[in-house]
Amino acid sequence: MYTLDGYRSTHSELRQTIDDLRSILTMEQLRIRPNAKTAYELLCDLGERVRRHLAAEDRGIYPSLLIHDDPKVKSIAWGFISGERPLRQTFDDYYTRWLKTCDFNFSSEFLAETHEVFDLVAQRIDSEERVLFPKLVEIGMFNDVRA
Repeated sequence: MYTLDGYRSTHSELRQTIDDLRSILTMEQLRIRPNAKTAYELLCDLGERVRRHLAAEDRGIYPSLLIHDDPKVKSIAWGFISGERPLRQTFDDYYTRWLKTCDFNFSSEFLAETHEVFDLVAQRIDSEERVLFPKLVEIGMFNDVRA
């Protein structure tokens, strides 16, 4: 079972990976084949870690929230569950379009789409930290050891 600190740690790791990728995702850097290979591996890893994070929330958070007595809690859960679908679909489409063939042909279109994916992940993380996690602490699902 995940803890609130576990989810926060995952958020931190995802943000760090995105920051690392932003630093090497330039046309200059990607022309260097080892950098392109590293970027590809990090992008695939990021996608897998986001999928695992969402799956962990599906198993460890949402079932309890969906049966909660407070309709606001249920509504928050449904909002986050609904928000997962487009994020998952975007990752799947992105992977199929840019990463599946492993050709390392990184264009300006690829870079633009990659940064859009990064922004989606960052928005999701921010929303979880701003809305979901405080609600989990409020209803007693997790203790906030940082508080």
